[in-house]
Amino acid sequence: MSKRLQVGVTSLALSTSVGMLLTLALSSGSTEIGALPTFVVCAIISYGLNYVAFIPSYLGRTEHYFDLTGSITTVTLIVFVLATSNNPDARSFSVAIMVLIWAVRLGSFLFFRAQETGGDSRFEKVKRYPLSFLSWWSLQALWVLTNLACALTILTNRDSKPFGIFAVIGTTLWVLGFAIEVVADQQKKKFRRNPINSEKFINSGLWAWSRHPNYFGEIILWIGIAVIALPVLSGWRWVALISPIFVIMLLTRISGIPILERRAETQWGDEDDYKTYVDETPMLLPRPPKAKLK
Repeated sequence: MSKRLQVGVTSLALSTSVGMLLTLALSSGSTEIGALPTFVVCAIISYGLNYVAFIPSYLGRTEHYFDLTGSITTVTLIVFVLATSNNPDARSFSVAIMVLIWAVRLGSFLFFRAQETGGDSRFEKVKRYPLSFLSWWSLQALWVLTNLACALTILTNRDSKPFGIFAVIGTTLWVLGFAIEVVADQQKKKFRRNPINSEKFINSGLWAWSRHPNYFGEIILWIGIAVIALPVLSGWRWVALISPIFVIMLLTRISGIPILERRAETQWGDEDDYKTYVDETPMLLPRPPKAKLK
């Protein structure tokens, strides 16, 4: 068995196994659809949609619909759980609206960015190998479930809880994080569209406060969802708090910041302006930029 095939098989086995364990834990205390806990049905939908989307994507050797499928899966799960809920409360409605706004905004942003840039370098080689490519879609199904762990726990909770102080604090954090992410993404998009910036790095706007302000906003908004979920967590459902932990680890240790930092170092690492930017600007947590002497 080749190394690439081994990696693909291992990734598939790992993503499905972790997904099963997460589903088992969060099915405790979940509402039911027929004889199945609602969270189990959500897991089936998540993996099913991604596996179906993989087929035409592999046949066309394209990753253009990868991120879009992730957003569609997220929207489908939220709408499905809300539609099948017997008595959704204010907490459920507010979280559903927040997640739907996030998914539609991010999915469309990533989809059109992929169209503009012509593709995603992560898939340049892997999309030619079926098991390796399929493992990415399986990991995305797991990503959706893990990302939505707190939100789905709220939506599938059997007992209604009043919309109290935790919901207010969490909603405030979500609005703050979402605003930071949107503004940062738009600032970078505008910067990149200017031809004179094609070979430059962005260090203005929120990017003067942090080298990755969009990721900071992403982390804050999912922490907000977790805070909203705190009153409905009990027993095995405390496992849902893996959601913000997963987001933080993914963005700071695996596929987010590390990849972009290496890419930036390769492209601008020898430039004095970039070295100054890295020295004076925090990687994630925002800090007011130093005043420049005139």
